[in-house]
Amino acid sequence: MDPRESLRLSWRSIKGHRLRSTLTTIGVVIGVAAVITFVALGASLQTAVVGDISADQSPAMTVISQPIGEDGGFGGGSGQAVFTEHDIATVADIAGVETVIEQGTIQLAGVRYRDQSIPLPTMIATPPAYFEAVATGNLTGRPYDIGVTEVVLNDVAAGLFATNVSVGDTVAVTPSGRDPINATVVGILDTETGPFAGPPGAAQPLVYGPPDPFYQTRLESPATGALERVYPRLTVVATDFRTVDTVADTVQTTLNTTGDARTLLPPSYEVRVVTNQEFIQQIQDILNTFTGFITGIAVISLVVGAIGIANIMLVSVTERTREIGIMKAVGFQNRDVLQLFLVEATILGLIGSIAGIVLGLLAGFGVTRYLELPFTFPLEYAGIAVVVGILVGVVAGLYPAWDGARVDPIEALRYE
Repeated sequence: MDPRESLRLSWRSIKGHRLRSTLTTIGVVIGVAAVITFVALGASLQTAVVGDISADQSPAMTVISQPIGEDGGFGGGSGQAVFTEHDIATVADIAGVETVIEQGTIQLAGVRYRDQSIPLPTMIATPPAYFEAVATGNLTGRPYDIGVTEVVLNDVAAGLFATNVSVGDTVAVTPSGRDPINATVVGILDTETGPFAGPPGAAQPLVYGPPDPFYQTRLESPATGALERVYPRLTVVATDFRTVDTVADTVQTTLNTTGDARTLLPPSYEVRVVTNQEFIQQIQDILNTFTGFITGIAVISLVVGAIGIANIMLVSVTERTREIGIMKAVGFQNRDVLQLFLVEATILGLIGSIAGIVLGLLAGFGVTRYLELPFTFPLEYAGIAVVVGILVGVVAGLYPAWDGARVDPIEALRYE
């Protein structure tokens, strides 16, 4: 049969049963729309997260310790304090390194302001350069000075008290097992708002202070034999983005071979350097897995749609038994009848996929506007959806078409 004639007959049959055809395509429409919506949501979420994290990033990398072979970075490593002041000086001398920023954790019994005490659990001990190279948000006031009892609070911690803490106020910081230390608040760090703003923990109440005089964790340096402060994490800032990978490899090799950390770590541990790009890639992988999971659930709707098409096409074969007999009596071959029903099922799948794309894009746009995400949609998925819709129609219509093609013309003409 001429394909154009097959198309014309199929379209006439679809138009002749508008309600049935509409109900048949609904399953495909819902399935494709669900897939498109989730793909758009996943792509928009990834754009928002990656864009937010990448914005204003410095050429920095994080140095941590972790079990050998473990995929670190996102979880923050083991937190073992093994990086000595000797290691920090060694890394600072590596070509391409602009600065090294150590970060330690001080367990707190609480922070007191005026007559109110808040049980803040930890304090971050880090040099003033942290606020320029690592911290996000705007700093009101100034960084603290090394060797002076000064602190910086983020706005979450400052707002926990009955009267908000301001720059110039005095708070009493109590490290676990030590006497309270009166410290002047010299800065308030305004954390960025939004679901993806800042690094992990940015929305938590945080207190920052200089290692001297607050941080007291010390070990004997294997290289120097002296008691030195040791830290669980370092941030290394390269001179520019082009040298980040080279510097990261050199730092990791140095600390894993000649650094104090190698001696202080258990044999099953290693030093790992995680770059910002690697961290972003880890987030992308997690979001891709999430998007794939929810898209897989949406595909179930497509399966339901395919079953609907197959069911309706089988009903159509039964209703048109006499018509099939007449077509065969006037010379139609089995392949012509097969082609006719396949084309009809394919048209239904195509219409359903196109309508599903439009509905899915509208739903995805609405959801991203509600969540205040930038709308992003990979255009290739529109083509994939059309192909899937056609395949659904072909696969769902294959058996009904074959069933119609093998109808005996004599029996069909006698069918009432």
